[in-house]
Amino acid sequence: MATKTDLRLPIFIIVYGFFTCFTVSAHNLSIGGTAPTVAVDKLGEIVLTKEEISYQPWDTSKLAGKVRVIQAMAGRTSAKQMNAPLMTMISEQHFPEQSYQTTTIINQDDAMWGTSGIVKSSAESSKKEFPWSSLVVDQEGDIAKAWGLKEESSAIIVQNQMGEILFVKEGKLSDKEMQQVIELINKTIQ
Repeated sequence: MATKTDLRLPIFIIVYGFFTCFTVSAHNLSIGGTAPTVAVDKLGEIVLTKEEISYQPWDTSKLAGKVRVIQAMAGRTSAKQMNAPLMTMISEQHFPEQSYQTTTIINQDDAMWGTSGIVKSSAESSKKEFPWSSLVVDQEGDIAKAWGLKEESSAIIVQNQMGEILFVKEGKLSDKEMQQVIELINKTIQ
């Protein structure tokens, strides 16, 4: 007959396996790979022409050509604030516009109930304040779905000119990770 001691290891293995299957990252982006192709037809990229805002369809093929930090986030203030320190660090670097760009993708489908209009208006204000920025409003959340991103969060993806992913993390970046992103950009735009 098995004793309590004899059963501890198998129970530990079962419990450990159960919990570790839920700690694996949800996204399907991998270093060395490219982001799955997806198009945004509802809203899309914000275009500013003489202080007038319009939207144009956008797709992930437009990400190639420059070193890029992609901030894909929920349409929530908490998601925007999550990696705001990194965005400030990037702005302070004054990377050359011909070889670097930040693209912010806002999942309007992941906004608090009743705030999607505020999310859209805030994105439009940001475009007016930073006209060189690339801002995409994804009304249906197609990118988050295609990339398997967590709800109510922010993902940071660094890619090279060919679209190869060099760094990816969902959630708030640590100081060390923010420094790693800055170093990757500097190394890759050389």
